This record gives sequence, C-alpha cells and structure tokens, in this order.
Amino acid sequence: MSTAKGKKRDLSRLSFIKAREKYMSNKRIPFTKSELDKIIEKYPTPFHIYDEAAIRKNARKMKDAFSWMPGFKNYYAVKACPNPSIMKILKEEGFGADCSSLPELILAEKAGITGEDIMFTSNDTPSEEFKEAKRLNAIINLDDILHIETLEKNSKLPELICFRFNPGSARAGNVIIGHPEEAKYGLTKDQILEAYPIMKKKVSIDSAFIQWLLPMNLILTI
Repeated sequence: MSTAKGKKRDLSRLSFIKAREKYMSNKRIPFTKSELDKIIEKYPTPFHIYDEAAIRKNARKMKDAFSWMPGFKNYYAVKACPNPSIMKILKEEGFGADCSSLPELILAEKAGITGEDIMFTSNDTPSEEFKEAKRLNAIINLDDILHIETLEKNSKLPELICFRFNPGSARAGNVIIGHPEEAKYGLTKDQILEAYPIMKKKVSIDSAFIQWLLPMNLILTI
C-alpha cells in the first residue's frame, strides 16, 4: 500500500469519526423520564426499546432512494439484529432477509420470509445449510467458486444463482466495511468470469446475479 493511499484512508476514517461524534453528540433519547418510569413498571429491566415508526420511516427512505431502479430489493442483514419482530416489520415494508447461517434461515422462515425474499450468503457453509436454503427456495449467493461443487454434491443446483463479487482494489471501501482487497469474502473478477460459464453449462439459466462487496448491497444482472 502506498503512503499516499494510506494517508487518504486515514483522512477518510478521521472524517467519518468526526461526523459520527457530531451526530452522537446531538442524539437524544426519544422518551421523557416519566415515560421511561412507566415503561419500567410494565417491563422488567434490562430491555431494548425499538422505535417502530422510525424503522418504517427509514425503510421507506431507503426504498425511495432506489425507486429509480426497477425491481430493486434490499435484503436486511439478519446478523445485524436477529430480532423476529423487526424482521416482520421490514418484511411488511418490502425488505428481504440476508442470511448467512442456519439459525438466520430459521428466523427468516419464522418471520414469514421465504423464497427469493431470502438471500443466503455464507463463506464457510456446511452442506446442511445449503440444503435448507434450497428447501426454502432462497437465492443462494456463492461466496467461493469451490462452492459450486459443494452445492452440486449436496443439493440440486438452482436455476437462479448469485455470486458474491469482491472488486478488490478497483473500488474503495470505508471505515465501517473495510477495504475489499483486504477482505476474504467474495469471488475475484477472474473467478467470476470462470464461475459464470460453469454454471451456464450445469443449469439452464438465462442470467446470474452479482452481489458487490461494497457499502451498499447492490445486485446487478450480467
């Protein structure tokens, strides 16, 4: 890594930290003390309080921001907050579930999320998890070119398949997600170009999809 590139990253991190500190310093708890006292009387501590109205508002802002893209769908990362109630709220707002393990697949099904509303992305995947994802008719998002063989051995190959793409140094990351070239996740450009024709030969697919390893969960047709 060049010194100039390293300095650019340090400045990026610093800008983010300053912006976060400014936001957090102005953030206020959306309850008065008396309201909290009443809540404590009803619910034993400790507990988490979620603002459903704010969740729905932000979900709709996200959808509106990408309304220019026909067929756009955001898949909520279940690992971020595996709360079935929140998953149900986001399902009602048109979100899917991004699952990376068997427990997350189970949570998604319990929340009423199945089929192509599930994106299953896992980088170290037992065969049972591929089988469960297939049973739910989830979109299976392969993280490694070797997963093609693993999936084929343990479950019938689906007609819709997705590859997780790591653009490497071609795209910059940020302080939250890190930098693609430093990540172990996803297929490189060369691997994508090798994997796609392999899948075309194995199953009669018209298109595959790519999930980019970037700060946004963007899916593009190739």
